[in-house]
Amino acid sequence: MEQGRAVSIGRGCLFDRFALVMGWQKGPVFCMRLVLAKIFLLLTFPLMSFSSTAGNVNYSDREDVKLFVQQMVENDSFITAELLTVFRQATYKQSIIDAISRPAEKVLTWSEYQDIFLTDRRVREGYKFMLENARALSEAYKKYGVPPVIVTAIIGVETMYGKRRGNYRVLDALTTLAFDYPPRAEFFQRELREFLLLVREEDQSIFELQGSYAGAMGYGQFIPSSYRRYSVDFNGDGTRDIWNNKMDAIGSVANYFSEHGWRPGEPVVARATVEVSDDRLDAVFNVSLKPSTTTGAMRKIGVVTELEIGESMKVSPMKLAGKDGDEYWLGFHNFYVITRYNHSKLYAMAIFQLSEALRTSDGIVSYRVH
Repeated sequence: MEQGRAVSIGRGCLFDRFALVMGWQKGPVFCMRLVLAKIFLLLTFPLMSFSSTAGNVNYSDREDVKLFVQQMVENDSFITAELLTVFRQATYKQSIIDAISRPAEKVLTWSEYQDIFLTDRRVREGYKFMLENARALSEAYKKYGVPPVIVTAIIGVETMYGKRRGNYRVLDALTTLAFDYPPRAEFFQRELREFLLLVREEDQSIFELQGSYAGAMGYGQFIPSSYRRYSVDFNGDGTRDIWNNKMDAIGSVANYFSEHGWRPGEPVVARATVEVSDDRLDAVFNVSLKPSTTTGAMRKIGVVTELEIGESMKVSPMKLAGKDGDEYWLGFHNFYVITRYNHSKLYAMAIFQLSEALRTSDGIVSYRVH
């Protein structure tokens, strides 16, 4: 039996045992009691699925891992014994499950979130990063049309310009999430496959590569599928190395944005003013990350911005809990592109505001981002 399903099936077995202990007989009353028992157990043990393998785990002995290995052998020409050896050395990490269960983007307000990334230190070190990598940033701008301040802000938010690239072995992170985090097991099994292919393609040591708790790697924190699809050999040495090569990392981030439709010269986001107080306006905001209305439609209901833009410009209206109360913003297409990197309006807003701080720092002559 596939172990990936064993968590949910295991709960069903637990329900049956519970009914047996209670001495319930089959029938309508049994069914009602069983439903109530299931609700009780699900409420009482909500984290049971996510910590079932705590302690010493030999992933190579698990049936779901063996099935995964078999698929890799059949579809991607790996060797069974080699993959089992890899999984024998993979380690379950409860701290990874804990971290992915409470991402900052989902538990913090904008007022709290901005304190993490919009700091004097991050601006100061970003300025230094731009000076040290001016050539690479300029070349990336010329080739991909993505402003240096945006590329720098991404690397600054993701890894503090390379200083915090992650302390987990990528193998441990992806294996833990692929086989012991049911809510996104399918996604992380795909990423684990991508990682194994990436290691083979780039001739890397699978046991040495480190990254985030979600298996993101390098200066720009690419997950394996993004690494394989969007990373580039920007310095021309024959290797796509965003783990350690800043030039490749800069080119790869710019390429990612270009591939996701960045529009050079267009605005990112604009502060809005609500001219008419109406509770019904709340239904317009935070509807979608993707632009869902137009500036003209917003003006008609009393939401305006100082930017000189046409009536047909598509926008995503946002309402954020800021330091001084509610803030209203209109996100444009390029704001949506930033959310393709991390599907959060708080993240995209932090990137934008950090980029603005970098643009206006003393000594920086950069490309204006509206």
